[in-house]
Amino acid sequence: MSRISISETPNHIDEVVEVSGWVHNRRDHGKLIFIDLRDRSGIAQVVFAPSTPGYDLAQKLRSEWVLSLRAKVAKRPDKMINPEIPTGTIELQPEDLIVLNESAATPILIDNDGREIGEEARMQYRYLDLRRERMRDNLILRHRLIKFIRDYLDQAGFLEVETPILTKSTPEGARDYVVPSRLYPGKFFALPQAPQQYKQLLMVAGVEKYFQIARCFRDEDTRGDRQPEFTQLDLEMSFVEREAVIALNEALLIELVKTVAPEKKIQQIPFPRLTYAEAMEKYQIDRPDLRADKNSPNLLAFCWVTDFPFFEKTKTGGWTFTHNPFSAPKPEFMEQLLAKQAVGDIITSQYDIVLNGFEIGGGSIRNHRPEALRAVLEVIGLSAAQIESNFGHILEAFSFGAPPHGGIAWGLDRLVALLANEPNIREVMAFPKTGDARDLMMQSPSELSPEQLAELHLLVKTPKPKNG
Repeated sequence: MSRISISETPNHIDEVVEVSGWVHNRRDHGKLIFIDLRDRSGIAQVVFAPSTPGYDLAQKLRSEWVLSLRAKVAKRPDKMINPEIPTGTIELQPEDLIVLNESAATPILIDNDGREIGEEARMQYRYLDLRRERMRDNLILRHRLIKFIRDYLDQAGFLEVETPILTKSTPEGARDYVVPSRLYPGKFFALPQAPQQYKQLLMVAGVEKYFQIARCFRDEDTRGDRQPEFTQLDLEMSFVEREAVIALNEALLIELVKTVAPEKKIQQIPFPRLTYAEAMEKYQIDRPDLRADKNSPNLLAFCWVTDFPFFEKTKTGGWTFTHNPFSAPKPEFMEQLLAKQAVGDIITSQYDIVLNGFEIGGGSIRNHRPEALRAVLEVIGLSAAQIESNFGHILEAFSFGAPPHGGIAWGLDRLVALLANEPNIREVMAFPKTGDARDLMMQSPSELSPEQLAELHLLVKTPKPKNG
């Protein structure tokens, strides 16, 4: 006999089945012992009477013990039916009980939604926290969303291509996580903030339609609902203009919601569009929440925001890019960029997709001509030597017949959190870090041994204590 999932048990009335799982809770009613047995698929009630095989062992059972049992699936009496759960019409009458493992008393409760438990405790015991129904459902939603994206883009002719995690540190906005090289003393890899350059190089390579469920890393200061590592849908297309990229992504989002979150209602299709100037004038923010009823948890108000300024002033009076240096200006501003004149007036081809007041994605048509990308890098103040050191590889690639291309990246963690009605992205990530970038479960970051440091040619200097 092979094990079946608990959710399948109502399909096996009057049959003997094998199920396994965890003791969700135990209740004693006189001589009867009731066990709620839980696996990933759901919960079923198990009834032990004094004459039941394994009754003596059942008296010892405690929460979160791991069991395997062979049991008859019986209909519950009409008065005992529980309409709140899918298995509420049946109960399991054991014929054999095996304890696969015992459990110590858990340091956090897991038979509720966990919202009242301190986050640090939940993070420290995340493998227990993930047993609760809410967290399980969030992981299932995330899985289904990513699977839908993969299937949809496969049907649309995209190739999923993995790009390197060990790469080069380049100035692209945030601070890099760096990895010392053992074989090349004094040199370092960087973890990718995004696969931006690689996906553009794939366009140079002739892939034409690329996507990736990509891990991204940014060493940012503690700031709101951010994580040092997160997941993007990264996507790029050749021989396209802005409208083609927007149309593909809008269609994908509409079908995704219909399939993965059918209880949700999209407020307006096609999605409304606002220019950056319109959004700032009307809403004083470039990611406006357009919901007609902000108290409706199942209302989704998407919108596109376009026509962003390409550059903004830095604190020191120079220029920096508003999104990333690889965007192209709108076509009518290309000559202005190449001449590096009135750069504060240049509008970029950037487009952001906003949902309920959160930016869930952003992209642009790219500079595929080397002289245009070089002009951007010069505007932001990089010297010729810095340009060659940091971006020489992509400038050279663009000299070999790079096609026009553009794309987008979605923040998948944020999208899943919004669809799950969760307040932050940590609730939809299996093993997130705390807000200050610590892993309390693994106790990282942690120190390296002197031997490891020597092998990596590193010397750690202890910070001097601050006065006072």
